[in-house]
Amino acid sequence: MIEKTPFYPFKSKHNTAPFRIIKNEDYLPTIKESIILAKKEVESIINNPNKPSFKNTIEALDFSGEQLDRITSIFFNLNSAETNEEIQKIAQEVSPLLSEFSNDITLNVELFKRVKDVYDSKKELNLTKEQETLLDKKYKSFSRNGANLPEDKKDKLRAIDKKLSQLKLKFGENILAETNKFEMLITIESDLAGLPDGAKEAAKQLAESKDKNGWLFTLDYPSYIPFVTYADNRALRKKMSLAAGAKGFKDDELDNQKHVLDIASLRHERANLLGYKTHADFVLEERMAESPKNVQKFLNELLEKAKPAAKREFENLEQFAKDLDGIDQLQKWDGAYYSEKLKQKLFSLDDELLKPYFKLENVINGAFTIANKLFDLKFEEIDTIDKYHDDVLTYKVTDSKGDFIAIFYADYFPRSGKRNGAWMTVYKPQYIKNGKNSRPHISIVCNFTKPTKTKPSLLTFNEVTTLFHEFGHALHGMLANTTYPSLSGTSVFWDFVELPSQVMENWCYEKEALELFATHYETGEVIPMDLVEKIKESATFHEGMQTLRQLSFGLLDMSWHGTDPSDITNVKAYESKAFKNTKLYPDIAENCMSTAFSHIFQGGYSSGYYSYKWAEVLDADAFEFFKEKGIFNKTVADKFKDHVLSKGGTENPMTLYKRFRGQAPKPEALLKRAGLLK
Repeated sequence: MIEKTPFYPFKSKHNTAPFRIIKNEDYLPTIKESIILAKKEVESIINNPNKPSFKNTIEALDFSGEQLDRITSIFFNLNSAETNEEIQKIAQEVSPLLSEFSNDITLNVELFKRVKDVYDSKKELNLTKEQETLLDKKYKSFSRNGANLPEDKKDKLRAIDKKLSQLKLKFGENILAETNKFEMLITIESDLAGLPDGAKEAAKQLAESKDKNGWLFTLDYPSYIPFVTYADNRALRKKMSLAAGAKGFKDDELDNQKHVLDIASLRHERANLLGYKTHADFVLEERMAESPKNVQKFLNELLEKAKPAAKREFENLEQFAKDLDGIDQLQKWDGAYYSEKLKQKLFSLDDELLKPYFKLENVINGAFTIANKLFDLKFEEIDTIDKYHDDVLTYKVTDSKGDFIAIFYADYFPRSGKRNGAWMTVYKPQYIKNGKNSRPHISIVCNFTKPTKTKPSLLTFNEVTTLFHEFGHALHGMLANTTYPSLSGTSVFWDFVELPSQVMENWCYEKEALELFATHYETGEVIPMDLVEKIKESATFHEGMQTLRQLSFGLLDMSWHGTDPSDITNVKAYESKAFKNTKLYPDIAENCMSTAFSHIFQGGYSSGYYSYKWAEVLDADAFEFFKEKGIFNKTVADKFKDHVLSKGGTENPMTLYKRFRGQAPKPEALLKRAGLLK
């Protein structure tokens, strides 16, 4: 029984996860026991002899399954940040169990009847706005997930959900395996021409760690990005680029083509079963955008503005490459390389010039200082709680009165057990229960350049904005102040969730903010103002091409999920059709985006990739407000904290945004910032 499991209930201070004592073999029995316990909690709601009420049904349901949520959050977060074959095998076993449990809840006739009774009488209940939102969300979680289906169709839904949970896991495992599998060992030093010293030293160190002579490069971003950006050897850039673009597309045991087709088809079948035309129709019903038609309109309007600029930029870049090196046809493996050279020429600015001013520890402290100036938060590094890897940093977060706000974990460096990219996650949500405000445990995970024997971790400017982006998500989680866990922190409409993250990136471009943390790691000199000006000037460099790239991903996502995919047999051909209006570079036959598009086929962004651009409209408009009043203006910061960061999903996001801003967002701020307004 559950009392025999070695790590739950947690006995640690602040109820933090006891990573040190958890063994892999503990997960499966503990999750199984936690499912049994959660089922008992639900059964007690169903069997309550009293008339269904908000408290005994809706509220009780939201607080049920807490133990299961805590255990699975640890398990799946580690499956992304510190996985191994054993954990992946357990995940394949656990995912269908959780999918089945979820279906057991949403397809339970007696439970739905109680929820519906409360929902049908909501006008007489005198609920708060947050309670109204929770009631609406709970009712929809049943009605949108098959509660009204006949039994045979419920069984079909269960089968689809079980299969999808396994397919998504397998998709991600294949990508991680592909990333770890590729290595490019260079033994001739002249082949490193153009590469920064830091990149060469890191490659040398990596080779030594694997008992190899030379310089070792991988598809991990801190290795891959510098290589394709700076290496003069075009053939080797091509080799790296082709390897990155071919993940999941090699007709081998790690191939994802069938998984893409199966996931898209099952999602469509599921949507049809629930009465929706497409998966996108199902998803977007619960988004700010509301419908596929609105998303297509939004993406195409931006495409109309960005495409002429993107084409001009591409032609200029192609001409530049031709003039410089006689390149007749610009290829994908040339893009980052010649863009960087052109940027250096136009602005006398390159990442290697900036990196000495962005020592990781200084950037972290800068993010903390800015959070303190805006939101009165204090971050104290502590060593009194468990962590899952020695690289992880742990902090206790308090407010200006010294009150406990959150636990914060930060994990910055690549490892073989960690997937690529950067993300924020939650180990414990915030909620208020029995009059006590239970505070959250928040984590950010990144893949930055590791320190070498001679240099600390020095970030590119892009990595600086990535850190601020994830830290913005973390603030959304940390400052949560809602009653119910399912409405807390980042539990908001998916096309609203990127606002806090993207708005934080803006401080990276402001002199007043940069002066707080951008100091040379050797001399302590504050970043020169001419460099700050160049950062701002170059902010819109190739913005047309960058926008087109983001729009192409959003349109590809909508193409997979906004139509009936049952007739698609060739993933690559279908993708090429979706990319037709956004294509700049020649197509590469060996490469495919969809087979490695983890955001939409493994993560939660299916029919939602457009939300990055959608949120850019919000964040540009929001930061315009800060700039009008001062980027550290406390009144504006308090409004943002009170109406956006702390409110989670308690109200419609547009209502919350208007309360902060005093008006609806206007796209002009984004177009102006991107240099796309004529």
